[in-house]
Amino acid sequence: MTEKPQGAEPGDDSAAEEAVIEAAEEAAAAGDSTGGAGDAAAAKRELAERTADLQRLQAEYQNYRKRVERDRLTVREIAVSNILESLIPVLDDIGRAREHGEVTGGFKSVAESLETVVAKLGLQQFGKEGEPFDPTMHEALMHSYSSDVTEDTCVQILQPGYRIGERIIRPAMVAVAEPQPGTQTTSGPDADKAPDADKADGGSES
Repeated sequence: MTEKPQGAEPGDDSAAEEAVIEAAEEAAAAGDSTGGAGDAAAAKRELAERTADLQRLQAEYQNYRKRVERDRLTVREIAVSNILESLIPVLDDIGRAREHGEVTGGFKSVAESLETVVAKLGLQQFGKEGEPFDPTMHEALMHSYSSDVTEDTCVQILQPGYRIGERIIRPAMVAVAEPQPGTQTTSGPDADKAPDADKADGGSES
């Protein structure tokens, strides 16, 4: 049975609190005298574990934020790409109208405004006459040979291509000319030395 603190009266909470505090201090002192070193080591170990847990949670949170931001940008790019892709036929119509001199007056302002907006959103037109043929960017609809080219060359742009960044939305439709069969395309020092080498071989045979 617990003895009442001396001087304490029934209902005297302050005396009871003092007794509890004294008992806690005695217990703490006893712990310090018997296993203080062990308790300190355990506290340090627990602190290290909690610190590691906190660092892991922070890293997971940062990775989560990066993943959410990356997904948000991906969704935006897909949405913008879908919209721009749906506008390509309209841009084709504007291009054909411009070729026939029909882009005039108010329609000209609307057409130029649309082209400016899609360019700001990242849509780029490509395909020019005279550039080398690249099967990753061009689709050959016509083919011919020419002595005026030294490599496969786009000699006519039938329909421009479009891309967003590095992604090709539509390849350019082109007419391609290849070098004329038998045309000498070798260049450099070896090509200049070849005739002399033949002459030298011929002279040695005689």
